[in-house]
Amino acid sequence: MTANEQNSMEVDQPEVQDSPKAEPYTPGPDAVDLTPQKDGGVLKEIKQAGTGDETPPLGSTVYVHYTGTLTNGTKFDSSRDRGEKFKFTLGKGNVIKAWDLGVATMKRGELSVLYCKSSYAYGENGSPPKIPPNATLVFEVELFDWKLEDLTKTNDGGILRQTLKVGTGYSSPNEEALVEISLVGRHAGKVFDQREVSFNLGEGLEHNIPEGVEQALLKFKKQERSLIKLTPAYGFGSTGNEQLSVPPNADLEYEVELKGFEKAKESWSMDADEKLEQAKLCKEKGTNHFKTGKYALANKQYSKIVNLLEFEKTLKDEKATEREQLMLAAYLNQAMCCLKLNDFTATRDHCQKALELDPKNEKGLFRLGQSMLGLHEPEEAKKHFEAILQFDSNNKAAANQVVICNAKIREQREKDKKLYSSIFNKMAENDRQKALRNKAMEMPEPTQWDNEESEHTSAVELKDPLDSVPCTESEDSEGSDEN
Repeated sequence: MTANEQNSMEVDQPEVQDSPKAEPYTPGPDAVDLTPQKDGGVLKEIKQAGTGDETPPLGSTVYVHYTGTLTNGTKFDSSRDRGEKFKFTLGKGNVIKAWDLGVATMKRGELSVLYCKSSYAYGENGSPPKIPPNATLVFEVELFDWKLEDLTKTNDGGILRQTLKVGTGYSSPNEEALVEISLVGRHAGKVFDQREVSFNLGEGLEHNIPEGVEQALLKFKKQERSLIKLTPAYGFGSTGNEQLSVPPNADLEYEVELKGFEKAKESWSMDADEKLEQAKLCKEKGTNHFKTGKYALANKQYSKIVNLLEFEKTLKDEKATEREQLMLAAYLNQAMCCLKLNDFTATRDHCQKALELDPKNEKGLFRLGQSMLGLHEPEEAKKHFEAILQFDSNNKAAANQVVICNAKIREQREKDKKLYSSIFNKMAENDRQKALRNKAMEMPEPTQWDNEESEHTSAVELKDPLDSVPCTESEDSEGSDEN
């Protein structure tokens, strides 16, 4: 390698720069010890006061900017340098202990310095290469905002939790667990429900407990107390709850404490016979709910039958037949519940499952036809009603539905005819206008004359035509008067 090549490579090497340094930080007299043991492990000093009285609750997602330095002022990290706020879930151990303690005490807009000993930061191992072992760290943190914990499966904000008291242990209730709770329900600041109640999860509506509270309880720990905020979709919906004086489309707040619970036996821990017996109980419960018009609760019970037996293939002989009958009944009953709830897509899907087990099942075909009518597909619906008539020509209900389908098909065709006529008329008018524009563009341009012809024409045009007509003295004197 030549000397020139060596020099060239040395020029291309990036310079190694030390991390920028700020002034070393020493906690001032206003620094507050935030540790429960008051061991000085986390000190907070407010540099800019926040607004309001609220601080972020445990479980909320907080949004901050921060700059981290060693005690000698060496900066090792900064969200400001990245130009993007940092977010994390408060109180879940996703960050160092000092942050969970410190940020929980801050208000919106507050800027504070957190002085964090290693036992509340990265401990004796540090975080190489930037943070050495047993390092005390200094963080300047600004809190911008926070959002409550969203417990919905789709993160649509319909069930928000604000933890008021952390629970104990690591276990949570499961579906059908027997729970014991105390609750206070509020709407627009007014208490509408306050009691202690025990019930099995999945049957909350039987006890005037809305779906959102049930879903939230699946995430609770024993002795946890939390504030649950529900949108109408997870509360009592568009109908409200007359018994509790809750109006339609009401946003609700529940303060709920889980006093205790007993988990339900999971299906994976049951043998085949246990699953079969449990499925029978679910069918009985579902039927009772259906008879009293509680279609959502009934549908849940029928769904459990499917969950219990769908993949159970070890049953033999009579029990295998019993399983198939329970599965068929579950699908048909789910379809009926969903029809009552105007969920036509789900109705269609359940009917198709039922017809896979029994292709000529009249209830399955009839409800499938009803679902297709609900989905505005009368021609498809008609096929299923006519299929019933092939098996049973005396089925008056199916025959009536065929008449309804024919009427809807005619109605749809009339609408289509008017729509297409309007479209064709518009297209014809557009074509006519286009033809007129094209014709105007194709007209010949005016004749171009030479200068002599142009001057001659101009002269003729400027000459008064009356100049060549003789005028007598009498005519000139009489003017235009008529005698």
